[in-house]
Amino acid sequence: MSNVNPEKPENPDDGEATEATPEAPAAPEKQLTGRQRLAAGLWPPRVSRAQLIVALLLFVLGLGLAIQVRSTSDNSALRGARQEDLVRILDELDDRTQRLEDEKARLENQRSELESSSDQAEEARKQTQEKEQQLGILAGTVAAEGPGITLTVAGAAAAVESDMLLDAIQELRAAGAEAIQINDVRVVADSYFSGAGSDIEIDGTKVAAPYVFKVIGKPEDLEPALNIPGGVIQTLEKEQATATVAKSEKIVVDALRPAKRPDYAQSSSQ
Repeated sequence: MSNVNPEKPENPDDGEATEATPEAPAAPEKQLTGRQRLAAGLWPPRVSRAQLIVALLLFVLGLGLAIQVRSTSDNSALRGARQEDLVRILDELDDRTQRLEDEKARLENQRSELESSSDQAEEARKQTQEKEQQLGILAGTVAAEGPGITLTVAGAAAAVESDMLLDAIQELRAAGAEAIQINDVRVVADSYFSGAGSDIEIDGTKVAAPYVFKVIGKPEDLEPALNIPGGVIQTLEKEQATATVAKSEKIVVDALRPAKRPDYAQSSSQ
């Protein structure tokens, strides 16, 4: 008889697989609130190097502009001015611009007349005479008349000083004054003021209060120039002096200065 090998017991790994051991259930994911998701998206910020440079430049520019505006505001003489005063000053600046435009147009017309005139020599002579009259008025060697104002400054001798009179002259010139006379003295470009109180002199000639300014120019420009905040009239009133302004359609400036002949200068035209 043949020996029969006894059957080996079945390997538990052979045949059908044994049933897997069940895994432990995963922990439920934690739900974030809307605020937490927003915070997670914004922080930490994701900023590139270029964005940082641009932000730094904008900060420096804004800081510089703020400092400039603050400095300009602090130093502005018109910081506390009323709205109507500012409007009046702007109108005065517009008038000055218009006067310059008118002068430009007048000179262009003169050039056109010289170029187109059939008798250029006669036209040139006529314009030369007109220019001579204008320069004589500015130099104080020719009397003048026209619309303008009369400014009268009165008060105690110690209340008015020469620099106050000079400030008034400068304000009037800036407003378009063309001819000025104080008492009996013609005031021109090279006039000088000296002294104080009862010893004020203009070009070496003594003048006494009340000081009467005769000014030829546009009255609508001259009067506001004296009444601006912190201007001539307010300064005089602070010193217990009085200043009154009267408009007129005809102001006569007849105080004359002698024409000076130059010692060395001569015309270069042939």
